[in-house]
Amino acid sequence: MSYATERETSEGKVFTVTGGDWDKVVTGIDPINDERIVVNMGPQHPSTHGVLRLVLEIEGETVREARPIVGYLHTGIEKNLEYRNWVQGSTFVTRMDYLAPLFNEAGYAMAVEKLLGITDDITERANTIRVLMMELNRISSHLVWVATTGMELGALSIMLYGFREREYILDIFEMITGLRMNHAYIRPGGVAQDVPDEALKKIDEFLDYLPKRLKEYEDMLNDQVIWHGRTKGVGVLDVTGCMALGITGPVLRSAGLAWDLRKTMPYCGYEDYEFDVPTATSADVWGRYLVRMAEIRESMKLVRQAVDKLRPGPIMVADKKIAWPAQLAIGVDGMGNSLEHVAKIMGQSMESLIHHFKLVTEGFRVPPGQVYVAIEGPRGELGVHAVSDGGTRPYRVHYREPSFINLQAIPAMAEGALLSDVIAGGASLDPVMGGCDR
Repeated sequence: MSYATERETSEGKVFTVTGGDWDKVVTGIDPINDERIVVNMGPQHPSTHGVLRLVLEIEGETVREARPIVGYLHTGIEKNLEYRNWVQGSTFVTRMDYLAPLFNEAGYAMAVEKLLGITDDITERANTIRVLMMELNRISSHLVWVATTGMELGALSIMLYGFREREYILDIFEMITGLRMNHAYIRPGGVAQDVPDEALKKIDEFLDYLPKRLKEYEDMLNDQVIWHGRTKGVGVLDVTGCMALGITGPVLRSAGLAWDLRKTMPYCGYEDYEFDVPTATSADVWGRYLVRMAEIRESMKLVRQAVDKLRPGPIMVADKKIAWPAQLAIGVDGMGNSLEHVAKIMGQSMESLIHHFKLVTEGFRVPPGQVYVAIEGPRGELGVHAVSDGGTRPYRVHYREPSFINLQAIPAMAEGALLSDVIAGGASLDPVMGGCDR
């Protein structure tokens, strides 16, 4: 690895990394006598799902070597968490994998709750709402995958339709959380606010509407000769390869292994829901397409069950030293603490006012320790390793991000295959670079 000239700053000596081993790769090729050439795909290529860079060594149309290079979307979110209190962390983690914000929030909240020792105190309604929101989010994420992968392989209509259906879900999210994305809705202790009745009606409408649209997708793609040619036998990665590289999620299940943390290590009450874990045996792009389409239907079943399971009750833990924000309401100036709650703490109880002030400005303390919590995200195992030193801020939070792990599979799938198949194979991993680089 080569570096730019070092320079001194107020924070100490700084080095700037410059382009990996690109120069070394290029100088190793004889442009006159060697038929191999080096192609730099990205980091702005429209088929790399964001700012992913691939350095490809090709011979004719065949890829001989592929090197994924990440880091172009690095946001420093994990480091930023160390300078915010435990509740404020929700606002940061939701922005990592921007197609699965509610999963980022849920994993983080569950890790904090495990450190606090209050996992069993999370109310039934809060857990049901978490399942409801995560499964809607899984559907929206898979819809984006179908849309973008179709576009990259030439099926332009599916891109428009996939995003059209996703808008329906984003409207539901906005009704419940106030935001289409980056919600900070799932908080340590529960959720920020309850689900309004109009959102439940919208969900029922969506569940009646989506099956017809999925049938249209399949009518367009399932018997399409070009779609078969671009997906079948392309990007093959069997179970052995997946296990060796730590690949999880739909990619692993497309190779025949029904590993889904919602079944194997249930959380949030998933053990009380009826659903199947779809698998395929082809271990290729086609199999991943079938698995994700089937998962959308299973998530619809889970959403329906979650709506039926919703019972009246609190959405936050009873401990007022943790439950914040506990009293939210929609007012003329937007969302904030309800006027009744403000009147109480301002006019009736000095202790409540002091406590509220400390909770908002300083945050609650978390006992020292470290935990690892894993949930099943749309792309695979999303793990959170959280460490506390006993203070009001995390000492360290690190995510096991499936996009980052799964990108290791690109060389295994691409080397020896055609250049055009790099696009299909990479897309089938469904990487989101915001989660990869976090």
